[in-house]
Amino acid sequence: MSVKIRLKRFGTKMRPFYRIVVMDSRVPRDGVCLAEIGLYHPIEKAEKQIVIDEVAVKDWLAKGALPTDTVRGLLNKKGIQVK
Repeated sequence: MSVKIRLKRFGTKMRPFYRIVVMDSRVPRDGVCLAEIGLYHPIEKAEKQIVIDEVAVKDWLAKGALPTDTVRGLLNKKGIQVK
């Protein structure tokens, strides 16, 4: 099973927000997730845009979960290095 760290979309039209979740790569975008590890609000002010549980992220990365390109960029903004 390939596990990915990716975004799950919520919100209304023109007012999106996302949860950063761990999911099986075969599950649809808004399907059942294994864990929710953060939030991303692109409309908020810069200091409130990204909220991430760093311990959970590092744990899932150690288990072999692969972040998508977008999530990798968000993790880099928060200072979490992804190899």
